[in-house]
Amino acid sequence: MADGKDRVRSRVEDWLQVEVIEPMNDFHNPRQEWRRLTSEVFGTFLLVIVAAGGGMMSQAYPGQITRAAAVVAPGLMVMGIILFMGKISGAHLNPAVTLAFSMRGDFPWRRVPGYIIAQLIGATLASLVLVWIIGVSAKYGSNYPASAATSLQAFWMEALLTLGLVSVILGTASGAQNIGVLGAIGVGGYIALAGLWGSPISGTSMNPARTFGPDLASLDFTAYWVYLAGPLLGAVVAVLLAYVLRGAGGGLSGSAAAQGDIDTEVEHPGKK
Repeated sequence: MADGKDRVRSRVEDWLQVEVIEPMNDFHNPRQEWRRLTSEVFGTFLLVIVAAGGGMMSQAYPGQITRAAAVVAPGLMVMGIILFMGKISGAHLNPAVTLAFSMRGDFPWRRVPGYIIAQLIGATLASLVLVWIIGVSAKYGSNYPASAATSLQAFWMEALLTLGLVSVILGTASGAQNIGVLGAIGVGGYIALAGLWGSPISGTSMNPARTFGPDLASLDFTAYWVYLAGPLLGAVVAVLLAYVLRGAGGGLSGSAAAQGDIDTEVEHPGKK
C-alpha cells in the first residue's frame, strides 16, 4: 500500500514539475499568454478604479473631487501602468488600441479576442469593487452624453478624441520615432488634456472597456453605442493616418511595443 501511494505521489510531483513549475519559470515560453492576459486584466482594473472611481467618489462625497482632478487622474494612472507593465503585454488597456495595433500589423490577430476579454473583465471587476467599497451605483462612474448634447455629438467627440489618443500611441510606438518609456508621458499627458476639454460633452471615455465595466455593474447600457462605435471609428482613422505618415506597420520596435517582451513576434522584419 505504501509503495502504491509513493508511486502516485511521485507521478503527481513529476506532472507538476513538467506541466506547471517549468512552464511558469519559463517567462519567454510562447505558451505563456496568460501572463499577458493577467497584465491586461490588472492594468485595466487599475485604470477603471481611477476613471470610474472619480465619478463614484464625487457622488458619495460631494465637493471633494473637482472635475479637473477626475479627468487628469486616469492619465496619470495610465502613465504609471505603461511604465510598470508595458514590457509584459504592451499595456493596451483598451479594445480600440488592441484593434489599432492589429490593423497596423504590429499585433497578431489571434491574440485580439483574449486581450479584449481580459480588458472587459478588468473593467468589470474594478466597477464591482468600487460599488462594494464606496456603496453607490456604478452608473455614476460610467460615461453618458451631457444633458445639453445629443448622442450623435457625443459619438463624434469620442471618435475625435480617440483619433488623437491612438495617433499618439501609434506614433510613439513606431520605428520612425520610438521613444520607449517616454511614450508613457505622451499617452498619459494626452489622456489628461483630452479630459480637461472634452469631458463636458461625452465624459471622455475613448475606451469601450472603460465604459463597459460600470455599465455592466449597474446594468445600464444607455447610449453605450456611443462609447463603442466612437472609439472604434477613431482607431480606424488613426491607423489610416499612421499609414499616410509612416507607411505600413510600426517596424520592429512597433511590434515590441505592441506585444511586450514575452516572445515578441516580429511582424515587419524588413523594418527597424
